[in-house]
Amino acid sequence: MIQDSEAKSQVKEILRIIKQVAPGKSVELRIPPYAAIQCVTGLVHTRGTPPNVVEMEGQVLIELFQNPDLWDKFCLNGLISASGTNANLHAVVAEASKLDLGLRLGK
Repeated sequence: MIQDSEAKSQVKEILRIIKQVAPGKSVELRIPPYAAIQCVTGLVHTRGTPPNVVEMEGQVLIELFQNPDLWDKFCLNGLISASGTNANLHAVVAEASKLDLGLRLGK
């Protein structure tokens, strides 16, 4: 298990890359307690609970970034909460992981 400050740094870098790959404001991606971003093009949400929300722990995001094909497994096991028509971020994470700019977490 990585230390909290290292996890926070890695989560923020992953979110930065995801936002680069999928700019927009139709999905809120929450990684408590580290950060939340809005991403993916589509309808812009401005008030209340967004219609497309994805939430997971930092360690889950880090593992998912290393292996995007774990998306379905993590969703089925309740490690990722994804609601809304645009909430499947498998393709976004897969694309982002190709642009990790040498981050290759844990490797």
